[in-house]
Amino acid sequence: MPTLRQYTEALASALQPVYEAPEAQAIAGEVLEQVLQLTPLQRRVQAQQEIPAASLGALAAIQARLLQHEPLQYVLGVAHFAGLALEVTPATLIPRPETEELVEWIVREQTGRAGLRVLDVGTGSGCIPVALGRRLPGAHITTVDIDPEALAVARRNARRYEVAVTFQQADILTTQPADLPAPVDVLVSNPPYVLENERPFMRANVLAYEPATALFVPNHDPLLFYRRIAELGTILLASGGKLYVEINEQFAEEIMALFQGAGYQETMVQPDIFGKPRMARATWPGPA
Repeated sequence: MPTLRQYTEALASALQPVYEAPEAQAIAGEVLEQVLQLTPLQRRVQAQQEIPAASLGALAAIQARLLQHEPLQYVLGVAHFAGLALEVTPATLIPRPETEELVEWIVREQTGRAGLRVLDVGTGSGCIPVALGRRLPGAHITTVDIDPEALAVARRNARRYEVAVTFQQADILTTQPADLPAPVDVLVSNPPYVLENERPFMRANVLAYEPATALFVPNHDPLLFYRRIAELGTILLASGGKLYVEINEQFAEEIMALFQGAGYQETMVQPDIFGKPRMARATWPGPA
């Protein structure tokens, strides 16, 4: 039987037609850890131990799926986000680091507020409400999504981490404001924002496996969801309430202009760790 080190190196080599060497190495390590239920430290300490024969079939099946460009998170059924191990399926987007940064921004600004009321739009795996619920104890969180399958995944993630979240199936583009909770102190969303004409520049595993309805917007209307979210915020947000969104970096100025035109104040764009404008915030002052 191969040792953990030998199998890790062999799997990383096999994956290099799909992934660059450093990423293939990281994926191989995570696969071994998941299948053998090891921590990263245990995998390294036990590097010379042989892999149990009973695990080789599962490892081979995972390798075959990865070579078909299926994302690792879907193959393993788990994505790591803000210190959480969240269930993901092809019904949900795989949570990204910039979304984790959005959560951290909200936590920094909202920690210590008693009775905080949060509405999350387009929840997917539930990564935003579950992470916020863990970091903002006592917050009253509602989350909506158009897809019942995504909501089912989000519910399971909330149950796993014992976070109280109210789930609601709704199409945010057509749902009436009266059917959503109000007032809220925080309205947060990671809406679809990738243009259709950006498809050729995206990785094959994203295009083939992740839900297109959660990714793409028409080329002719890139601010479709931001316009609707801004409109809802003017109705749902309490005076002084905050709107937080993840954004397409090429439309930062347009989104700021949209929010300002809708009557929001204190609008600002926050860069991600790479310096790209990927998050925005605005304050609703209340009725004029």
